[in-house]
Amino acid sequence: MITELYCSVDIEADGRIPGPSSMLSLGAAMYDWEKRLLGTFSANLQLLPLARPEKDTMEFWSKNQAAYDATRIGMEAPDVAMNRFCRWVESFDGKPVFVGYPAVFDWTWTYWYLINFAGRSPFGFSNAVDIKTYAMATLRQTLRGTSKRTMPPEWFDEAPHTHVAVEDAIEQGALFCNMLKYRLDQP
Repeated sequence: MITELYCSVDIEADGRIPGPSSMLSLGAAMYDWEKRLLGTFSANLQLLPLARPEKDTMEFWSKNQAAYDATRIGMEAPDVAMNRFCRWVESFDGKPVFVGYPAVFDWTWTYWYLINFAGRSPFGFSNAVDIKTYAMATLRQTLRGTSKRTMPPEWFDEAPHTHVAVEDAIEQGALFCNMLKYRLDQP
């Protein structure tokens, strides 16, 4: 039997969409089914040459200056970072599933950067889980009625949401694993 692994990914960016804006950092945490943290990945990326930061996003970063500053340390060219990320994902013995919160944002950026700079995706093109959608289905609520505030407190480990990509990926991966356990424990 092939083992499925859950790669929780969080990205930070200076805008809403890749290309016109740049990914600032990518963090990932690889978990197995039993919530064992198998490893982490972190990369800060150089800005795309023709991209421009969006005003609203930069206003957010001005209120979170320490987290923004953390994205500008030790930057790598996007092709170097994304190829290193592919090799890291592929180094685990199992089939990786991309996990994000919200996956529609993190997946868009990650997939675009993977295809453009690494020429491939270790997740394929459809192996992604959105944590919010999984919570919606598990709790039998509407999507708009589902948020971290409406989720059971026992789903959350004591971890701050720092906007440092690797730290947020660890936090979100633990949340997803706790949700899996909750769902398996239900009759």
